[in-house]
Amino acid sequence: MVLSTSGKPNNNFNFPGGQRVMRISLVVSLGCHIFLFAAMQKAFPVSWIMKPLKTYHVELFRPAVHNLDEDETSTTELAGIKPKEKPKASDSEDTISLDTTDRRYSSYARVIKERLMRQWRYPPKARENLIEGEVLLVFSLNREGHLLVTNRLENAAHSILAGEAERAIRQAAPFPPFPHSITVSRLNIRASFIYRLTASKK
Repeated sequence: MVLSTSGKPNNNFNFPGGQRVMRISLVVSLGCHIFLFAAMQKAFPVSWIMKPLKTYHVELFRPAVHNLDEDETSTTELAGIKPKEKPKASDSEDTISLDTTDRRYSSYARVIKERLMRQWRYPPKARENLIEGEVLLVFSLNREGHLLVTNRLENAAHSILAGEAERAIRQAAPFPPFPHSITVSRLNIRASFIYRLTASKK
């Protein structure tokens, strides 16, 4: 109801076609709302059907720990971080003499010594000049018995004697592979070559 200027009620639907105009207005308004809703749904899709949420169960298994000594458990062990141990030099390399009594090396050292003795000679020139002396050498072998290097531990009094000792080592190589008792990858062997002239018996 709307009051007219005359103070009498005025009904807009009383003029011819008023109800028809009202229906058209409602249909147009409804169509606009549907269009706007469809546009909003396309721009911002909303799922009207709620899908059930998936639930996952995760179980962690850890082996039982027995007799855990608290005194021996450090902070790094509890955190799961253990310091990396540096390999010891003895795990990959060792030094022995040909007369070693170590059971791990003694049998192999005897084999090396026997092969050296078959090749070692007293240099004729040194014998003629009555040259005597001692030569200390160290030579290195790998696990296959191959000669890696030969070094003099000290300067020999006569190079001719040292040269013969080095020649004997090179001539005797390669040596037999390491036995199972030798676990190192490189074996350094100290060898002493003593040159002494003895009087010949008449």
